[in-house]
Amino acid sequence: MDIIKMENISKLYKSGQIQVEALKSIQLIIKKGEFVSIMGPSGSGKSTLLNIIGCLDHATGGSYELASHVVDKLNDSKMSEVRNAFIGFVFQNFHLLPHLDAIKNVEIPLIYRGENKKVRRELAQEALELVGLKERMHHLPTQLSGGQQQRVAIARALAGNPAIILADEPTGALDSKTGNMIMELFVGLNEKGMTIVQVTHEEEIAEYGSRIVRLVDGEIVSDVNSGGILNE
Repeated sequence: MDIIKMENISKLYKSGQIQVEALKSIQLIIKKGEFVSIMGPSGSGKSTLLNIIGCLDHATGGSYELASHVVDKLNDSKMSEVRNAFIGFVFQNFHLLPHLDAIKNVEIPLIYRGENKKVRRELAQEALELVGLKERMHHLPTQLSGGQQQRVAIARALAGNPAIILADEPTGALDSKTGNMIMELFVGLNEKGMTIVQVTHEEEIAEYGSRIVRLVDGEIVSDVNSGGILNE
């Protein structure tokens, strides 16, 4: 089943008389349950592509379907609803609120979804248990290591039972050992059926995915699975 389907996606940024084509005729299909790594040098368009996949930005041209929803036809309000229903985000710098403990940080997206307090607490506890932080749920971010903070961020992404996790440089703020532990967690989630799309500039991290898509100057130049076989 195709969960992401992009056809001829383009993104044009304008600043006065200057135009920058960040994405050019992107063709990308991701099936439910895949673990896809998007790679590329700085300025290649990988973060722009992730933002469009995550319904954080509109494409300038082309068509995009997310879980059978035609995203490019939606207004900002409807796009926000689709984003909250289907996507969990994990960021490089964790984006945890420092004055809230782990469990309250995990509850944040559930508040936006209108879940009541009892349901929020149960879902947040389950998510923290899943990432191995049951004993740390009442700790503030400053009382947690970098790896533990990223696991809280992953629990926050998982709490709403999203169809997809989008991760933007999820190991970028971590040492290599901790980063590999986070990737093993992603692999475990993927083995349970979670669809994961990550952006990374690190080859070692990209190889945890079952498929690597490479961007250069806003275009896909390579799309191979972990066996090195080209995806047509």
